[in-house]
Amino acid sequence: MTACFILKGSVNVENIHFTEWKDEVQPAVQSKKEEFHYMGYESVTEEEIWNCVLARLKKKKEDPRLHTLVDYILSLSLNDFMTWLTIQSYTADVKK
Repeated sequence: MTACFILKGSVNVENIHFTEWKDEVQPAVQSKKEEFHYMGYESVTEEEIWNCVLARLKKKKEDPRLHTLVDYILSLSLNDFMTWLTIQSYTADVKK
């Protein structure tokens, strides 16, 4: 089992190895993908959901814990996901 990180002060999400937790929360990501597919958005991938959740975590100033990560995955709304996806599309166009 992977150790849970408890950090004090400001948190830089990029320094935390969420990839260690990715395997543990994969069932939640898969469930969210299936939920979006059920709503008719069949092109959504688990990797997109994962990247969206990580982007949301970067905005928070709280200590990241495994249960927080699972909560962010399960509470991700289709509206929030589509907004994130649209912003990613715009920023990718600007970088070209």
